[in-house]
Amino acid sequence: MDDLKSRLAKAIIGDVTNDSATLMKMSRDTSVFTRTPSVVVYPKDAKDVSALVKVVSAAKATGEDVSVTARSAGTDMSGGPLTHSVLAVFTKYMNKVIEVGDGYAITEPGVFYRDFEKQTLAKGDQILPSYPASREIAAMGGILNNNSGGERTLEYGKTERYVEEVDVVLADGTLTTFKALGPDELEEKKKLNTLEGDIYRKMSALIIDNRDAIAAAKPKVSKNSAGYALWDVFDIENGTFNLAKLICGAQGTLALTTKMKLKLVKQQGYRSMLVVFLKDLDTLPEIVRRVLPFNPESFESYDDQTFKLAVKFMPQMLSQMGLARAARLGISFLPEMAMVLEGGVPKLVLMAEFSEDSHAEALAMAKKASDALKDLGLQTSIKKDERSAEKYWVVRRESFALLRKNVHGLYAAPFIDDFVVPPDSYPQFLPELNALLDLYRDKFIYTIAGHIGNGNFHIIPLMDLTKPEIRQIILDLSPKVYELVIKYGGSTTGEHNDGIIRTPYLPLMFGTKIVELFLETKKIFDPQNIFNPGKKVNGSFAAIKDDMITHL
Repeated sequence: MDDLKSRLAKAIIGDVTNDSATLMKMSRDTSVFTRTPSVVVYPKDAKDVSALVKVVSAAKATGEDVSVTARSAGTDMSGGPLTHSVLAVFTKYMNKVIEVGDGYAITEPGVFYRDFEKQTLAKGDQILPSYPASREIAAMGGILNNNSGGERTLEYGKTERYVEEVDVVLADGTLTTFKALGPDELEEKKKLNTLEGDIYRKMSALIIDNRDAIAAAKPKVSKNSAGYALWDVFDIENGTFNLAKLICGAQGTLALTTKMKLKLVKQQGYRSMLVVFLKDLDTLPEIVRRVLPFNPESFESYDDQTFKLAVKFMPQMLSQMGLARAARLGISFLPEMAMVLEGGVPKLVLMAEFSEDSHAEALAMAKKASDALKDLGLQTSIKKDERSAEKYWVVRRESFALLRKNVHGLYAAPFIDDFVVPPDSYPQFLPELNALLDLYRDKFIYTIAGHIGNGNFHIIPLMDLTKPEIRQIILDLSPKVYELVIKYGGSTTGEHNDGIIRTPYLPLMFGTKIVELFLETKKIFDPQNIFNPGKKVNGSFAAIKDDMITHL
């Protein structure tokens, strides 16, 4: 690999390294896996990315077992940016917001969302509303390539809705832009005697020839990051063909993203929150059914385990904030501390937040939603503004980080962490899910948080992954949960994507025909299989087992 390192160093302006400290750092994301790259590259610009791909492509053509995987912030929970080969890291140099305009922004993939949002807010109070819960540590390349969603997805949709253009490097090193093309523009692209032309010719034929099967395969839930979004490429209503929609959520398996143009929305300035404390889950489906007609901007939840851990690790959680904010939030958590001491912790905390153009309108919507629940005899509370609701968001957004950093001897192990089911299925689905989890209750504890309005659940078990029998649970429990999810018309992943952990389950979800179309799509874009192999297609259960963390 020193020879490959030398070839890469000669080809690019950016940095190339294989020192042990860097390789170790880049061998992990936030999943249950570890893969140590052979070389880490920090490209300076799109031309560097092109040169990198050309070196890898040439090496592969001569028989070297080499590939290239992209990484931004490394917050992926599926193993998406992990590799044993070349890793391209974008946060060091390709980290600039290029332009923020009226209703759009152009950014490089290595920009952290927190920095991106500062610039969009400064230009007319605009945001990308599909930001994930990991907004403080996630970067734009991962948000695009995972087709991320988050707390505002209920009203605004996922990242796929906001992708306008994507600059990419293709498998032969070509730099191009994918965007919406009209019929005449598409025909011009198909005339190109290049890999790009080949992609347009073959992908348009694949999608048109299999239009009915693709439309039928599109998941019927409101959130999905599983598979390739073939159903989003051809917009029949507008007559446009847009491969940027396919790159969104493809986890860097089709091309490497160097720049993206994203739509922004002007956020409504006032919010009020209805908080519901549930002692059991029996009334959950009815609560969701009654609250959704009032159009909450977000409808989130976290469970009793998350609640208890937040109280237990409150000093660590508050230490990340400024002194004044930490003191204010610490005082605001006194009722929750009392709940823990008195044993009155709710089974589930629901947070329905309403955004409007005035404070009075937002508060009125929260009160209407609360009134709709009165006959259910629930414990509820209305938080009139964002300041009074802040502590609930802190717990919801920080729950996974709290587990990962503070529970010693156990690892926050995401493997059934992101499934989606139709909310109407709750009465049947949830009891069956709980029965499955009860089979393993003596093996691990778990927390549940998620986007209750979308039917998107995040179950994060705490496990001792040093024990083989505990690691085996991941292989045993996952198919049982996913079979149940698919039985009720759901998706195995709403926003965290397939990666190492879920790619092998795509045949279970989509069937042989659609998986064959995914395989053909990969081959069209990446004939040599140099882009992030083993993700989205050709994943294996052996990889799940072999690459799982065995030490903490």
